Amino acid sequence: MAGHHGGWGAVSLLEVIVLDAADARAAEEGGADRLEVVADMAADGLTPDPDLVAELRAATSLPMRVMLRANAGFRTTVPELDRLRRVAGLHREAGADGFVLGFLDPLGGIDAAAAGKLAAALAPLPWTFHRALDHATAPAQAWRAVRDLGGGMDAVLTAGSPRGVGTGMDALVRRAAEGPRQAALILAGGGLRRKHVAVLAAAGITAFHVGSAVRPDGSWDAPVDARLVREWRALVAAAAGP
Repeated sequence: MAGHHGGWGAVSLLEVIVLDAADARAAEEGGADRLEVVADMAADGLTPDPDLVAELRAATSLPMRVMLRANAGFRTTVPELDRLRRVAGLHREAGADGFVLGFLDPLGGIDAAAAGKLAAALAPLPWTFHRALDHATAPAQAWRAVRDLGGGMDAVLTAGSPRGVGTGMDALVRRAAEGPRQAALILAGGGLRRKHVAVLAAAGITAFHVGSAVRPDGSWDAPVDARLVREWRALVAAAAGP
């Protein structure tokens, strides 16, 4: 599903967080490969309204992964999962072609059962396990659990640390060094800066995720800027190039 960018090396991917149709159009104009659709960035991204997804589908032809997250934490309940399953069906009808989800259990480990239950309802659409991973109590163990989830999961959005990519760099490089399959799963994001891209790409990471970095002054109140997306697209393509 990645774009056709990059040189002779692996194909690179740039995913942009969008909040509305104007963001989606600017992201596509700038050369983004995929959109992550969320609501409420004050809570780090919650499930958007299916009407918004339909509006975005009318505005762009890019692949859209929709956030399935009902509260600002990383825990979930059976009734909440049922609600998320139902809303995922509406998102699919509205034009979503992928999803973003992830849960922790009460001890701070990966809640594989919750993820699996929701993932089963999404099949055959692909999904990303999100930064719940970065907030797990035992990061190395959590990474192993997420890495082996399967069930349609083809990406893990991670900064390597709850504090962001700047702090999690070593963890990301270490995970990518486990092998090509592990490196291919990593979608590096969460406080990603331009200076991080070359180091991560050298480690074998080819997928990158940005939100505030493609908005003027890094503000969530500002719309996505196509020019900034274009700069990031060029940066990512060059880093993952020959």
